[in-house]
Amino acid sequence: MMNEMITIPEELPLVPMKGSILFPEGLSTVRISGLAEDENHFADGNPSGLAVAVSLKKNFDLSDLEKGDFYSVGTLAFIQSSEYRNDELKINLRGVQRVKISHVEKRSRLHFARVENLPDIDDMDVPGKESMLNSMKELAREIAGFFEGTESAVKQLEAIYHPGPLMYGIIPYLSISRSEKQALLEISSLKERGLKVIDAMIAQRESLKLQAEIAGRMTEKASKNYRENVLREQLKVIQAELSESSEEDEEGYKERIENSAMPDDVRKTALKELQKLEEQPPNSPETRIIQNYLDLLVELPWESEETIEIDLTRARTILDDQHFGLEKVKKRIIQHLAVMKLKNEKKGSILLLVGPPGTGKTSLGKSIAESLGRKYVRASLGGLRDEAEIRGHRRTYIGALPGRIIQGMKKAGTRNPVFVLDEIDKLTQSFSGDPSAALLEVLDPEQNSSFSDHYLEVPYDLSDVFFVATANSLETIPLPLLDRMEVITLSGYTNPEKFHIARNHLLPSVLEDHGLTGEQMVLEDSAVNEIIENYTREAGVRGLKRKIAEVARGVSEKVVADPSAVPIRVRQEDIEEYLDNQKVRHEMIGEINPPGVVTGMAWTAVGGEILFVESTNMPGSGGLTITGQLGDVMKESARISLSLIRSRLTMFTSHFAFKEQDIHIHVPSGAVPKDGPSAGVTLMTSLASLITGIPVSPKLAMTGEVTLRGAVMPVGGVKEKVLAAHRAGIRKVLLPMDNVKDLKDLPEEIQGDLKVVGVENIQQVLKEALSLDVPDLPVPEAPDFHTNTTHNR
Repeated sequence: MMNEMITIPEELPLVPMKGSILFPEGLSTVRISGLAEDENHFADGNPSGLAVAVSLKKNFDLSDLEKGDFYSVGTLAFIQSSEYRNDELKINLRGVQRVKISHVEKRSRLHFARVENLPDIDDMDVPGKESMLNSMKELAREIAGFFEGTESAVKQLEAIYHPGPLMYGIIPYLSISRSEKQALLEISSLKERGLKVIDAMIAQRESLKLQAEIAGRMTEKASKNYRENVLREQLKVIQAELSESSEEDEEGYKERIENSAMPDDVRKTALKELQKLEEQPPNSPETRIIQNYLDLLVELPWESEETIEIDLTRARTILDDQHFGLEKVKKRIIQHLAVMKLKNEKKGSILLLVGPPGTGKTSLGKSIAESLGRKYVRASLGGLRDEAEIRGHRRTYIGALPGRIIQGMKKAGTRNPVFVLDEIDKLTQSFSGDPSAALLEVLDPEQNSSFSDHYLEVPYDLSDVFFVATANSLETIPLPLLDRMEVITLSGYTNPEKFHIARNHLLPSVLEDHGLTGEQMVLEDSAVNEIIENYTREAGVRGLKRKIAEVARGVSEKVVADPSAVPIRVRQEDIEEYLDNQKVRHEMIGEINPPGVVTGMAWTAVGGEILFVESTNMPGSGGLTITGQLGDVMKESARISLSLIRSRLTMFTSHFAFKEQDIHIHVPSGAVPKDGPSAGVTLMTSLASLITGIPVSPKLAMTGEVTLRGAVMPVGGVKEKVLAAHRAGIRKVLLPMDNVKDLKDLPEEIQGDLKVVGVENIQQVLKEALSLDVPDLPVPEAPDFHTNTTHNR
């Protein structure tokens, strides 16, 4: 029977086999859906009654098959019957012989092909055939012994006396994969195919023996832990003997790795990890770890993006629309973008936006991303104390994860996002390392092209990323890290700027959040100014938005209670009804200052503020008392001021007995810590006013550091200080001469209402504050300490 070849027509229809393989002498039923009744070429118009059953490689969508989806070797089959019912064709086939398929052609929804006989090669002598027959039958009997109801199947196999048909009867029952069964069908040599079938039968027999042995042990020792260990061992044995793994998942990973744009060295690492995955048993804890790692590698963006032309006009429009004021900051950003446009490089940039809370630092980063047409990613660094948060954990640890940087790049899905590192000044050190030190590599243009994450373990290029860091203060940022960033300082908003922001940005947002419309709630301008001036104390507008939201909640309650009451107008005098007595206290000037009381200016994290320095004297022994919770630097400024008074104002202080008087200096708001050198001028003027008995105008304020030689040195936070002074009613300020230029961007309405005087030394300060003409004293010559000195050799 094996040598009888059937005459095959020139062309035959192909029957796609999805889940199984038809072998010669085998039976199979195939169902094909989505086929019209007039397309049944397996019955009508097929006088030979033949077709070719061909297994499919991967694509099991019968409506979308291509010729490359079929294997090249199939089985010629008789069509025993076919039935069309409910849009489905049912075909009963009986395998005849192996055939080779060529010239596959698709017609309508069916495929046709030319086929040629592929006879088995009988390359065994008679004793060899007998030995192979006996071995396969003996193995079949042993395997059948593990199952019930297999006697009839064994009898059918015993009645076969040729190795070829016996193999075809055994192969469908072997516990091997479909691709391995197809490989057996494609082997022409009876000897080679028979040996492979025997190997598979031996492996299956041994596996069944192991299962029986494990089951026996389970009945002997029924403890829960032992059962779990045995079951796990059983899975390992089955996996090892049958080599059954998640082939489709592994093939999917391989395809994704090959299609990824990752560099060759990274691809080599990924393929090495994939090989480890293929060797893992299915329930191994390492399997999930390797899969997570491979998912990260294939999902990370590796390919450089096309550079988008920078449109400065569009960038300026976006910044103006989304941020009111901040003209100096927006100008710096536009200049930075202009440099990027001229250089025409893909390389990223590293900016640091420093300013008080609520001034729009984070939202500026989002606006930069929009103006550049890039993705926006944000990572909050506040409170991080572990280096692994930046660099990731090593994969040897349970629950290991990549660092914030790599996670952000995966989320962005592109190599050149705008990456905002929020609150970079809030990083802290601990026994787990220093996160700020880990950021040195991230923010260094010379190093970040090969950033190393402990979890990733392969270099990753961050050079295309536009980093924008934000901070409230520079004091806590390490100098090496600060040196890697271009600093742009944001000052606090003025009250007019806050008004425009509230009217044009905050109020529409709050109305939308509370389900209100402009017709239901009308917040008058005077009410907005009342909230700004008396209910908020901040450099930004975050607290202002909360207060407006509090008013909106009160209005919402009224609208729900009485819908006919709309529109509800909120006037200045109504604000206390909605916000209760929540007013903030600002220092305000008085009508008159007694001698010894001077108004100074201070900078705080929420903007500027004025402060008062008070000095008094009493009988004593020349002591100096300083109170008001002052820091060391401020105490030193007070001692320097007293030394200047005693050395420079002798013509005005001859009546004051320093050795018989104690002096007490106090700065009110004693519960608030104060420090810094900028109160030096104020302390010196307060002592001069006390000792000379000349009062200082309450509408005069001052700031500046003084030195022992009487020079006035520049200080910081000048804009915020001057704004606070103007709000408190000050109309004249004394500033260090080098600080006058810092007021160029002061609003015009404030510049016209405030007189600014630059001073370089205490003589000019006392002239403006006390109308004292203090002569410049010559600096005494230093004595020659080398005269009459003996030198030891």
